[in-house]
Amino acid sequence: MNAQATTMESGATTANGAAPSEISNLIADIEEVLGKAAHVVDLDVAKLRDSLRHKLAAAKAGLSEGSRKIADAATSAANTTDGYVRGSPWQAMGIAAVAGVAVGYLLARR
Repeated sequence: MNAQATTMESGATTANGAAPSEISNLIADIEEVLGKAAHVVDLDVAKLRDSLRHKLAAAKAGLSEGSRKIADAATSAANTTDGYVRGSPWQAMGIAAVAGVAVGYLLARR
């Protein structure tokens, strides 16, 4: 079961890979700008730089927490589904068959 949850999680990451990549690029760009502005001694620039560093750290922590919550929810859903299918295999097959017929019907209409 653990292998199924891991596969499911990695599939979700791959499917939404563009957004995390763009966020990572934005964070890297902000860190680069902060690094280049490190030698500026103006008081206002220093305050802005410190403020950006704190907000960037908070954003990273929030993203990490959000990713963990999504992974936990996906694992929980996978475990619940697995438990249902193992407990009621014939009902699960019936649901899958009905879903397959519905998808086939919708695809055939196009």
